Amino acid sequence: MSIREEESCMNRFKEQAMKIVFMVAACASVLAVFLICLFLFANGIPAIAKIGPLKFLLGTVWKPSNDKFGIFPMIVGSLYVTILSTLIGGGFGLFTAIYISMFCPKKLKIVLSQIIDLLAGIPSIVYGFFGMIVLVPFLKNISPNGVGEGVLASSIILGIMILPTITSISRYNLEAVYKYYYDGAVALGSTHSQAIFGVIVKAAKSGIFSAMVLGMGRAIGETMAVMMIAGNAPFIPKDLFSYFRTMTINIALEMGYAAGIHRSSLIATAFVLLLFILLLNIILYLIKGNHINFDFIASIKDLFFIKNIKKNINKFSFKNIKMKNVSIKSDILKYISIFATIISTLFLLFIVLFILIRGVPYINFNLLFGESNNSQMTLFPAIVSTAMMLFMSLIIAVPIGVFSAIYLTEYSKANGKLIYVIRIFTDSLSGIPSIVFGLFGMLIFLDLFGLGRSVFAGSLTLVLIILPSIIRQTEETLISIPASLREGSLALGASKVRTIFKIVLPCGFSGIITAIILSIGRIVGESAALIYTSGAVRYMPAGYLNAGSSFAVMMWMFSSEGLYINQTFATASILLMIVIFLNALLFVLNNKLKKDY
Repeated sequence: MSIREEESCMNRFKEQAMKIVFMVAACASVLAVFLICLFLFANGIPAIAKIGPLKFLLGTVWKPSNDKFGIFPMIVGSLYVTILSTLIGGGFGLFTAIYISMFCPKKLKIVLSQIIDLLAGIPSIVYGFFGMIVLVPFLKNISPNGVGEGVLASSIILGIMILPTITSISRYNLEAVYKYYYDGAVALGSTHSQAIFGVIVKAAKSGIFSAMVLGMGRAIGETMAVMMIAGNAPFIPKDLFSYFRTMTINIALEMGYAAGIHRSSLIATAFVLLLFILLLNIILYLIKGNHINFDFIASIKDLFFIKNIKKNINKFSFKNIKMKNVSIKSDILKYISIFATIISTLFLLFIVLFILIRGVPYINFNLLFGESNNSQMTLFPAIVSTAMMLFMSLIIAVPIGVFSAIYLTEYSKANGKLIYVIRIFTDSLSGIPSIVFGLFGMLIFLDLFGLGRSVFAGSLTLVLIILPSIIRQTEETLISIPASLREGSLALGASKVRTIFKIVLPCGFSGIITAIILSIGRIVGESAALIYTSGAVRYMPAGYLNAGSSFAVMMWMFSSEGLYINQTFATASILLMIVIFLNALLFVLNNKLKKDY
């Protein structure tokens, strides 16, 4: 064999080996979702078998001391607050999206978009604290029973939390549809407002519904913010001012001391919650896959009668639009969209300014770097713990995420069905509530591997949380790179792997950095998943195998003890400043990316 033939064989071997590496990385999401389902089911089934499926799901009494484990009140509470928050966040989010994308001046559009993105980056623990300090006392004054906590407070806070998700996705779909249908609508005699509300919104309703489903997934899986303002009583809520408890709250409150069948029942609760999330993801994929007829009343019916589902989600035609004189109706909807945008923006600014004004004066050297002991709590242990988790989780998640995105984009034609499955599981992984990740991390890293509550266990749990966003952001970036760059490199004799590492990845560097920045924001703001994996302690971790509190967990400890309100405001202010800085950095990177392509 000649030297050239040997080199050729070696290159083919490298190509095949790297392809396998990319594929294995891409299958990490599939494996993660499978293991989460498997472990939750295996650890929860003893309780379901002993209690009975119907008694467990439909039982109305949750009293572990009397061996009564009915989760129906928590299911009702979860659905109750999810539906109400979706109505609030969905209504304001949709009309805000309509105004920003269709009516807003260009310069103001940039400002409002950044404000909405800022809203999306605020950690849930900050929302919960704001609700506890401001919203609950306000509602207490107007409630008929003098109670501020409960369904209404939780629904408002959750509605604000999911609003940016709904707004961003709805904007994307409205702007995509706008390019194709606006000119046709105007040509048929419609005014700008008539074209928007009579044609564009109707044509984009599948994407808008997708945004609502994603918002519902976020709402049903939220833990910390709701736990701070729900009242947390395991009863079916009777009205908007009733105490209640969601499935996520039930797990977070009792898992720390649960044992035996009690512990198994909490894990089974997580499994039921996971099934709800997976069902929402299935619905979302039916929507994306053009399997639902979006006559709004018929679509709800079709969700429950699968046999009636039809493949006409995007069968939009101007024949379906009755061009009547609806100028008054369109103008009213326009003013509603302006009002929704003003309310959403002002509420965000109020939250941010209120916390910064109350918290910044209490940020000092002792709070940041002072010694934490039994008599005082400082942020220095949390700063160190968060930095350690940032480093460890990113160094693991970024290569896996980037390699997964490479496989999904560069090898998508060769393995179409596998690619489709990987994308489904990746999206499913992104929709899993953080408390479920925390529970899975506890079962795997603490119980199975014996790591105990440690920074390392928390880091590994964070890998699962941030992996989907890294994959998705990197994939979108790589897709945006012109195919001509790849073709030119291959035409010059470069191998596919060399093209990927020398051409594709350098061109997509800004997008990869964006994914990392988004992951940093998620890590800094995470709390629910880390309480039972990394721990909730006030002292400095001696190493990765020792317990350590993240920044958000430390804020939760400040607020829960009731003795450190000023420190809580200061910590919330620091979190907000981190979010503002990360958003500014993302804005710069996105502008650079747009200039490049």
